[in-house]
Amino acid sequence: MNYAEESIVKHREWHGKIEIKSKVDVTEKDILSLAYTPGVAYPCLEIQKDINQSFTLTGRSNTVAVITDGSAVLGLGDIGPEAAMPVMEGKCVLFREFGKVNAFPLCIRSRDTDEIVNTVKLLQGSFGGINLEDISAPRCFEIEDKLKKCCEIPVFHDDQHGTAIVTLAALMNSLKLTGRKTENTRITVNGAGAAGIAIVKLLLKAGLKDITVCDRKGIIHKGRSDLNSEKQNIARITNVRSSEGTLRDAIKNSDVFIGVSVPGCVTGEMIKTMASHPIIFPLANPEPEIFPNEAMKSGAAIVGTGRSDFPNQINNVLVFPGIFRGALDVKASEINDEMKLAAAEALMNSVSADELRTGKILPSALNHKTAELVASAVAEAAVRSGAART
Repeated sequence: MNYAEESIVKHREWHGKIEIKSKVDVTEKDILSLAYTPGVAYPCLEIQKDINQSFTLTGRSNTVAVITDGSAVLGLGDIGPEAAMPVMEGKCVLFREFGKVNAFPLCIRSRDTDEIVNTVKLLQGSFGGINLEDISAPRCFEIEDKLKKCCEIPVFHDDQHGTAIVTLAALMNSLKLTGRKTENTRITVNGAGAAGIAIVKLLLKAGLKDITVCDRKGIIHKGRSDLNSEKQNIARITNVRSSEGTLRDAIKNSDVFIGVSVPGCVTGEMIKTMASHPIIFPLANPEPEIFPNEAMKSGAAIVGTGRSDFPNQINNVLVFPGIFRGALDVKASEINDEMKLAAAEALMNSVSADELRTGKILPSALNHKTAELVASAVAEAAVRSGAART
């Protein structure tokens, strides 16, 4: 299929990928009087007395806002909020299809951090959760941090945490297959934007210690004077070998390569310098850091990309519907590290021992049961960690 041409045709035909559909069949006068005036006044008064009743007397408890400013959309970059709308609508489709969560796109015409934060803060009473999407780094970190402090509902930047969770699950199953242990696995991460930094932090939480991170200027280390605050923090918590140099230097003797960076930055010759039977996750989209056939030809044991046309698709759709489903089910106030780790473990275990192989380290992105398993694990972790309100 020619996706470029056919997608334009279908989007003109669809005229938007989501719609609002009434749950109420207004065919009788009494139903109209209950759904609207005069009956509607009574749930309003109940909510006035106790704002938490808004979670049971309205659709708030199952509605998520998908927020973007259009500054870092997919592989397209800074294309603006209106141009980001097809992606946000697509995200809403996935929320509904896989998590039975109602989601609505809100594309904000601002690049001012405080304006975006204040907009979301003022709108939070209409939603049960906030999904931040396609906001450029480093502003995305500040926006999420500020919203977490001022919102009473979960705030989740999927580009960061969804990517980190699905990558951790894929890595843990790959370590099983290659006979590696977390405590002595050597990892190189290329890309220190939103996704790369979140991946590193979650890998560390999961017990992986030997991680070296590179950006476009090379290995991130404490001696560099050109690091922003997020990268300075990464320099403090990674690079146990105090390495300096380029990506080529970092990848040598590594067991794992994770790329959330730019196309073509890894070569077959670089793969050959890694430890035997390495694990390669070139996740740049649409063109990966190295294509799977080249990586396998150069000695890779397992390769996973972000694409659906290669084996082992490492895709956020395996995570975010279940994360929000679980959080909403227990009216969680946040999505914390315990919930993220529980989601990764559930995703990892959703591939049985009989199914697990080098070409299947994760379930299919079209597997609807995955979201249910993730949701259950997330809800339980929310209760254990005190994030649940029910």
